[in-house]
Amino acid sequence: MPFIQQTPQLFFRTEIEKLAPNQPGVFGIFRQEELTGTNLLNPVTWIYVGTGDIRQRLLDHINGDNPCINREEPTHWVAEVILGDPSAREAELIRELNPVCNMRRPQGQAAHLVRSKS
Repeated sequence: MPFIQQTPQLFFRTEIEKLAPNQPGVFGIFRQEELTGTNLLNPVTWIYVGTGDIRQRLLDHINGDNPCINREEPTHWVAEVILGDPSAREAELIRELNPVCNMRRPQGQAAHLVRSKS
């Protein structure tokens, strides 16, 4: 099941800083493509799915703690507050959305899931 229906927020510091601190959960960072040319069939590229204090983790990422995220030029993010252990939901979203920065492809091996740091 994808993220719950919500309005995506811009991946800008000012938008992230509006969040209340200490909200645990799972979040997804993505790039919204322009609807031109070959992007008509895949308007969203999922970049990263992670867990933890949503506000703090997004700020960490906007500050460049994961070079893969910045390299993929994120434009938006979404989140779900989860009071319990979010790891099962995170794994479900990673399997479904296949975010590029949660995948690691060692040379000569098939891709496998990489747990995000909590």
